Amino acid sequence: MKNILKIFAVVAILSVVSVQSVWAGNDERRGTAGASELLINPWARSNGWGGVNYANIRGVESMFSNVAGLAFVKNIEVAYTNTILYGGKSGLSSGASINTFGLGVRVFEAGVLGVYVSAISFGELEVTTFDSPEPGTNGTFAPSYMNINVAYAHSFTNTIHGGVVFKLATESTDNVSGSGFAIDAGIQYVTGENDELKFGISLKNWGPSMKFGGTGHSLTMTNHAGNTFTVETRAAEMELPTCLNIGVSYDFLFEKWEQRITVAGSFTSNAFLRDNFSLGLEYGLLNILQLRAGYVFQSGLLTGDVATANSGICAGASVDVPLSKKEDSNIGLTIDYSYRTASPLKGTHAIGASFRF
Repeated sequence: MKNILKIFAVVAILSVVSVQSVWAGNDERRGTAGASELLINPWARSNGWGGVNYANIRGVESMFSNVAGLAFVKNIEVAYTNTILYGGKSGLSSGASINTFGLGVRVFEAGVLGVYVSAISFGELEVTTFDSPEPGTNGTFAPSYMNINVAYAHSFTNTIHGGVVFKLATESTDNVSGSGFAIDAGIQYVTGENDELKFGISLKNWGPSMKFGGTGHSLTMTNHAGNTFTVETRAAEMELPTCLNIGVSYDFLFEKWEQRITVAGSFTSNAFLRDNFSLGLEYGLLNILQLRAGYVFQSGLLTGDVATANSGICAGASVDVPLSKKEDSNIGLTIDYSYRTASPLKGTHAIGASFRF
């Protein structure tokens, strides 16, 4: 009973903050938040149906969507995903990609500790300046974005699971850098005779503002008298892209060939973007093959007036390969692939693998 009261207390806190997020969010604030890369899902499996699985996500990749799912790691899980953003070099001038590595370890009977690092590469970009605006004459530079996340998830009962993520986001070039700290929190509730009905809620990127600094904010000038002096500009602070996610899923189970059809839906309230509605469907066969598809909707999508590129249709597949003949063994390898449309840009491809032992 005591643990259940704790969970309801967390829900109450999330509800209060969510009200602030809903009333704060409007289309006029689009683009005013910092560290917007915190909203990009770097994992292949959940991207296959638009990240709709806030209620039923499991394992290491849940640290991005809903950390409560980390509590389902049985022993140790290692995961890696490479994401080619918006067509890579064929879609952008230099190509952008995300490399993500994650680790989850059960440290207590009911607790799991996790960590994942996500690095975004933009390739080499050409330098242009006020005095020399023509590209190709000033060399190149390589921006670097990195997110470092440490998480803990706990199973309070067989049906209630929760967790928290502490994250550090850094963005830098050779002369300007910025960093921000944020916290994620999430809970999941599982019910039904075969745990077929699931609910989930997560609050992401709640934290103080961030701002940039460095020598790139200074400008050396010469006055009419020939004296040289340096002017430094002050960077404005930027709030982090806070959002609230609510999801539900239901499993239709069939004994023949151990088939499963999961229907999932979610709602995302963004403080600095338009709200999203997502629907997804996943088919499982023999606990080996999973096929999934989803649709992410936001206002303006049908008319081409979108606020974010990653919306619309998405699809993916996973293959689970057991590496032990024991029926109760958790040792296995999973290969995941996903594709997301990104109008008006080219689509985003992601491929990943996870190893459980």
